[in-house]
Amino acid sequence: MAKKDAAPAEEKKADDAPAAVAEAPAADAQAQQTLTVDDSGVSAGYANFCRVSSTPEELILDLGLNPNPYATGEVKVPVTQRIIMNHFTAKRLLSALSMALQRHEQAFGVLETDVRRRVRRQTT
Repeated sequence: MAKKDAAPAEEKKADDAPAAVAEAPAADAQAQQTLTVDDSGVSAGYANFCRVSSTPEELILDLGLNPNPYATGEVKVPVTQRIIMNHFTAKRLLSALSMALQRHEQAFGVLETDVRRRVRRQTT
């Protein structure tokens, strides 16, 4: 008798398991995250210099202001911001920046990153 009761119980558990698995994706699809960004305490800064380095776990962005980007010789650039993120976040940032730059270039033209090509010599 105990064996008869055990078999139906096992069958019932086996039948219930696929139903629970089938319901899980539906529950995930219905539960969406609502993200609110609080930028009330943000400190804005400007950078025209960026150094990228990384470790196996993190990507590090050092941002600073080069007061004289056209200077020759040794130039000391103070790093004012250091952003540390994991590589997954860095990849999402890369994608977001790429899309923003594409939109900007479509509206305003191609951005020339070589400073020497952008600088026009003054003729007298």
